[in-house]
Amino acid sequence: MSRLPLHDAHAASGAVFAEVHGWTIPRHYGDPAGEYRAAVGTLGVADRSYRGRVRVTGRSPVEVIHGLVTNDVRRPATRLSDDVLAGRGAYAALLTPKGRMIADLRVFWWSPPETPELLLDIAAAGLAGAVEHFRRYMPPRLARSEDVTGTTGMLTVVGPRAAEVVSREVAALRVEAGELAALAEDAYRIVGGEPHGGVLIARTGDAGVAAFDVIAARETIGGLWEALVRAGALPIGYGVWETLRIEAGRPAYGVDMTEATIPVEAGLEERAIDYRKGCYTGQEVIVRIRDRGHVNWKLRGILLGEQAAPAPGTELFGPDAGRAVGAVGRITSAAQSPKFGQTIALAYLRREIAAPATLRLGAPSGPEAQVVELPFESGGSLAPAGQSPDWPRGEPGGSP
Repeated sequence: MSRLPLHDAHAASGAVFAEVHGWTIPRHYGDPAGEYRAAVGTLGVADRSYRGRVRVTGRSPVEVIHGLVTNDVRRPATRLSDDVLAGRGAYAALLTPKGRMIADLRVFWWSPPETPELLLDIAAAGLAGAVEHFRRYMPPRLARSEDVTGTTGMLTVVGPRAAEVVSREVAALRVEAGELAALAEDAYRIVGGEPHGGVLIARTGDAGVAAFDVIAARETIGGLWEALVRAGALPIGYGVWETLRIEAGRPAYGVDMTEATIPVEAGLEERAIDYRKGCYTGQEVIVRIRDRGHVNWKLRGILLGEQAAPAPGTELFGPDAGRAVGAVGRITSAAQSPKFGQTIALAYLRREIAAPATLRLGAPSGPEAQVVELPFESGGSLAPAGQSPDWPRGEPGGSP
């Protein structure tokens, strides 16, 4: 198991650790309900350095990556001042020729436009597959990839005070709080001299509340963590992050998406696929699905009321309660949600199961499970009136 650069600092803060995708990371710090309240009400900070980071350089790194992923990555950064760059990252998927996912990733220009260089932020579960894919399909005379996960780190600052504190403690006021707060998802600023010697600040929508990813050199991350905690950020663990992610209806690679997933099944069309761009690996399958076909499975939201969070892989049955019916879906992640006042889950369902619908959890005669569209807010009334925003029992988040 790999350890985070700040492992000792987390241990000193009372972290309870879990093993996730080959990493030992904080599950929580002793008060997960308090961590959640900080994340949605004031200010929290999570160490997500376990995510992979790959640097791509060479003669034509942009063109090479553009030909490998599902989205348009030709969005050069611009210089706002001598030591501030601005850009908009691209969320994309890396596919096999059969349209199956190798990884999902965000692509940032990590340099001024005249010297193109890219930074790829990749889910931990997809890093090894992505690195191997680049080794096989990246022409070395045009581009080179370097895994910089071990020499960099990533913190995520979340909560209503996030923009204010990141502006002051991370950007040293070189980027105003209002400017950060107005950033679209995946838009970013790089502050502090040369890009890979500076700090990248990117807006993320994975938490459902204001949140910014901060990527910097490994030797810089410790100082940033200390500054953020001094400024009032409460450390939050993987359990709370998973709860926030599931509440936002965002699938995670290695949890809700795997090497068997087609991006359309996971509902990634609007975020990750540019149907106007030129050829990329797997494009033929994606376009055929759009134009002439369909996928057999779709990611949906599930409402489970007072049920305990089911384990990943738990089957869903129905909808005919009068006779035995085979499984029509499976849970991929679940959490007891303070926001919605009940247990919620993400699940793949047969395409013919449309929301709203009532299924059965675990067996044809199991407890009811209500199907809604994602994100959960689009699924109608979710939380019972007057429900207290706290966990009814146990810890937040799904099983790591």
